[in-house]
Amino acid sequence: MRISVVDVGSNTARLAIADARDGAPLPVHTAKRRLHLSEDVDSDRRLGPGAVERIVEAVAAACAEAERWGSDEPFAFATAVVRDAPNRDEVLRAVERGTGVRLRVLPGEVEAELTFLAARRWMGWRAGPLGVLDIGGGTLEVAFGRGRLPDFAVSLPLGAARLTREFLPGGDPATDEELKALRRHVRHRLRDVAARIRWEGPLTAAATSRTFTQLARLCGAPPGRHGPFVPRRLARKDLGSAVTELALRPVARRAELPGISAPRAAQSLAGALVGHTAMKLMGMRELTICPWAIREGILLRRIEGDTGWWSGKLAPTTQQTVSAVKLRLAVPR
Repeated sequence: MRISVVDVGSNTARLAIADARDGAPLPVHTAKRRLHLSEDVDSDRRLGPGAVERIVEAVAAACAEAERWGSDEPFAFATAVVRDAPNRDEVLRAVERGTGVRLRVLPGEVEAELTFLAARRWMGWRAGPLGVLDIGGGTLEVAFGRGRLPDFAVSLPLGAARLTREFLPGGDPATDEELKALRRHVRHRLRDVAARIRWEGPLTAAATSRTFTQLARLCGAPPGRHGPFVPRRLARKDLGSAVTELALRPVARRAELPGISAPRAAQSLAGALVGHTAMKLMGMRELTICPWAIREGILLRRIEGDTGWWSGKLAPTTQQTVSAVKLRLAVPR
């Protein structure tokens, strides 16, 4: 059986096609299409007509490509940039009218759970109690667990693109005042979650997402061309130095650095600052970079035939998701 998933994020739409054999998604083909949705979001986080059109085109192209590769209809989902948009319903209707495909939005907590599932399968049981961080364009997902699924998972509005838009819109490079304000904001948002992680004391800390992958490369990890099985790690002290290096450079020169791509150069500083602050507050000295994330988590769920994680209802906003798990964070299990 050949299955696929389409992930509509703030920067790109990514298609992953896999053969479902032996309980694992064996990769067959991947493709991506640039979206740059964060460039077409107003002050209220509403997606403009151009952004909606690009989403429709990207989903249609991904579905056609999946069909050419012999896959079933992809599970198509959008992350925080669509989930948190005030005109979310309009976007979802436009995609269904234009493609015949239902674009889903998942609660941030569910995204964190799926990412943890993928990381656990990749890292294995030898990882022990596992903490997982995932920085996206709109949100930061944090999860911890001792078993196959997390004991708790949370989504916070600390994505790299969101924070760049809200805290670093001014001069280039960013000023010291802007960076201090951003760090204070991140520390405040992470306080309760970080306390829970420190209390749990994970044996292994893992990170997923393009943001962490690029930051690890900047800090000396092997390049992607060496394949997914080469160990990649990101040390907190090296990431701290990277924050300083990125802050000193204008956006146009950040892409000259190893690992930093031109499309993500503008948000790389915010991503590095969030990652470093999270590691410091949570007591993590090193992260293991995991190549599997939410797309693989969805493929694993499909292989398992488990549909209980998806209710078919629209997701709550990020703030509602965060509020819903506060009690879970406050009381250790």
